[in-house]
Amino acid sequence: MAGAEPSRGARTRLLAVVVLAGLSLRPFLTGIGPLAADIDAQTGLGLKGLALLTLLPMLLMGLFAFAGPALQARFGARRVVMAALALLALGGVLRLGVASGWQMLATAALLGLGAALVQAVLPGVVKQRFAHRAGLVMGLYSAMLMGGGALGAQLAPLIAAAAGDWHAGLAWTALPAALALALAARHLPRDAGAARRGNAAAGLLGWPRTWLLMACFGLVNGGYSTVVAWLPPFYRELGWTPVASGGLLACLAVAQAVAALLLPALAGASGDRRPWLWLTLALQALGFAALAGWPEAAPVASVLLLGAGLGGCFALSLLVALEQLGDPARAGALSALMQGGGFLIAALPPWIVAVLHERTGGFQASWLLHLGCAIVVAGLYRRVAPRSDGAALPAQAG
Repeated sequence: MAGAEPSRGARTRLLAVVVLAGLSLRPFLTGIGPLAADIDAQTGLGLKGLALLTLLPMLLMGLFAFAGPALQARFGARRVVMAALALLALGGVLRLGVASGWQMLATAALLGLGAALVQAVLPGVVKQRFAHRAGLVMGLYSAMLMGGGALGAQLAPLIAAAAGDWHAGLAWTALPAALALALAARHLPRDAGAARRGNAAAGLLGWPRTWLLMACFGLVNGGYSTVVAWLPPFYRELGWTPVASGGLLACLAVAQAVAALLLPALAGASGDRRPWLWLTLALQALGFAALAGWPEAAPVASVLLLGAGLGGCFALSLLVALEQLGDPARAGALSALMQGGGFLIAALPPWIVAVLHERTGGFQASWLLHLGCAIVVAGLYRRVAPRSDGAALPAQAG
């Protein structure tokens, strides 16, 4: 029945699907920065073109997150997740043969579409299948997502150096996606997202809290998309090697993973997540301030602070969205819409940073921009009270 928890064995197998799926969602993004100079040298993309390799997937993550509830209602969560993982595996393999800028952008679009569909559907599956452990499982999912980012940042330059070809440094990301697909085909429950009558998202876009969650999620993840795209090139300009700059991004992603796993658990069953969210935003502010003012004073400490803030905020944001509504399908639809609008916002900052870099000759203004965004989000989250606050809930059509 809906919301019933699976047996221990089924739960373990489903957790394995969640882990591998999460690991597949970020390496194709974080591997770009450490290899940006090599990619640019062959494809001629330039700063704005390289920014599109992050902007385009983020944009698709936003657009197709809106379609997630409808696709799930029509085809079921199992089919959608499997198709999405197949796209991620295919996009990684195709990067072995890219030779031009437009081909790189095409693979970025394919990978962004796959990631978008997984992100739109999987949280609802977690809410349904782990009704009493959603916080812990979402923390694990978020930690694996960030951990995949760490692997991408660290392995991309190492594999490229070993193979003597940057293509190999990007194409390896097909492996975790293919493993996740094989595991999902065997163990993802067939009834995990069975078609429903009516649209679970009906009425949610008329609810002010949906838009508030979108804005908060987008402004925070705009900081993430900028860091993924431009942190390695920032330190390359300061004289760092590709492997060293990729290692710094990997440190950030590890901090994200640890915070994403621990903070939801530490928050426990607290009805009000806002103090924890404000903590993560304070960590982000400190990290961006350090990058802007003292980038070489303590770079590892700076990115660890920033990573903990970004990762913890991501996991808590997903948890907050799932806790707003009691019905699993409606809560999953709200999470998908939050991610949809949020990733549309988050797609823009890498491009804005490229423009700012051309005009100022550096990245300082960009880090200060995201410091300001963290302060704005801290103010917006004052209005995201717990579900029990009595705020008017959206009506469901049908």
